[in-house]
Amino acid sequence: MHDLRAIRETPEVVDRGLARRGQPPASARILGIDEHRRRALTEVQEAQARRNDLSRQIGQVKKQGGDADALMAEVATLKDRIAAGEARATDLQGELDGLLAVLPNVPRDEVPDGADETGNVEVRRFAEPRRANDAREHFDIGEALGLMDFDRAAKLSGSRFTLLRGPLARLERALAQFMLDLHTGEHGYTEVSPPLMVRDEAVFGVGQLPKFADDMFRTQTGHWLIPTSEVPLTCTVMDEILDIEDLPLRFTALTPCFRSEAGSAGRDTRGMLRQHQFYKVELVSITAPEASADEHERMTACAETVLKRLELPFRTMLLCTGDMGFASRKTYDIEVWLPGQNAYREISSCSNCGDFQARRMNARTRARGTKDAPRFVHTLNGSGVAVGRCLIAVMENYQNPDGSIAVPAALRPYMGGVETIGRHG
Repeated sequence: MHDLRAIRETPEVVDRGLARRGQPPASARILGIDEHRRRALTEVQEAQARRNDLSRQIGQVKKQGGDADALMAEVATLKDRIAAGEARATDLQGELDGLLAVLPNVPRDEVPDGADETGNVEVRRFAEPRRANDAREHFDIGEALGLMDFDRAAKLSGSRFTLLRGPLARLERALAQFMLDLHTGEHGYTEVSPPLMVRDEAVFGVGQLPKFADDMFRTQTGHWLIPTSEVPLTCTVMDEILDIEDLPLRFTALTPCFRSEAGSAGRDTRGMLRQHQFYKVELVSITAPEASADEHERMTACAETVLKRLELPFRTMLLCTGDMGFASRKTYDIEVWLPGQNAYREISSCSNCGDFQARRMNARTRARGTKDAPRFVHTLNGSGVAVGRCLIAVMENYQNPDGSIAVPAALRPYMGGVETIGRHG
């Protein structure tokens, strides 16, 4: 959410940010509505003051035995004017809130301009990609091993679901456990087991509502299935004033994630790259405003460490203005190499949202024991990493000529010492 006062003072900043995202200016419309709202409130206040003054006059006239009918008639008129003015101010506030709620965050100056992913800039890469004409994609490997079953998953749930069995299911679990142990044991994140269903306030707080309602699943109780545990982890500090001495707060969670993939028709229809349900280890940080830039670099390095320990080739991309998420002001995407596709594919997205989400969920901070005016915290989130996509990367990068899969050394303690996954059954 944008700061209305900042828009009043420097409207060109938000318009320039929107232009960099390929969107039309919005400040003139916002300030026009705001002016009408403020005028309506001023008229209400003036009418209330006049009513109060008339009420005193009526009391004095009646005390002296005079006729107060004319004054009482004006009070009745003012009552109607006040009610109408308050209703108008409320309507204008709703219109203003609606406009502000769908405006994306302003990109930081160092974010490159661009219309789409072609404008992203490579920052660094790790390891040399394996390029082989005979490299198979994960679904061919998994089905040939008898460990990945899309037909039975479709029978149960329809398209974009996967059924894993045996050692491949264990490998997925091993990846998740490895990531959690790394982030909690070495990176200082606190593990959380959050609710998987949340209310409107939570998905609004992180910026999923109202703009991305079609990308989520809603239950008959009115709850939303979380599209990522960023939602509950970030919103744990909703409506709180945190002691700045306790920051940063760092949370991690392994959860299933649920997405309707409404806008992905025809994309990645084979395999488990784009699913309605998948597991992800999420990283969330809550920081003081002046600390978020450094925290962003730190979080990205934590996610990169997962792939380094697994010895998976990857590159880190700084996203351009046209490819960034709605709530982000700066994002790094980590793209892992998939030999079967002969391409890099996104496996983690680490974003610094500044105070954008904090304003929506009213999360603030100040020094302990003071009465200083609280400031909005900064929030950051990243995948640490997407478990299903990491499984794909392991399968494709560790495939053997005989069709088996070598287990990365970092995962063998979680696999009971198993070094190779061969055909099942």
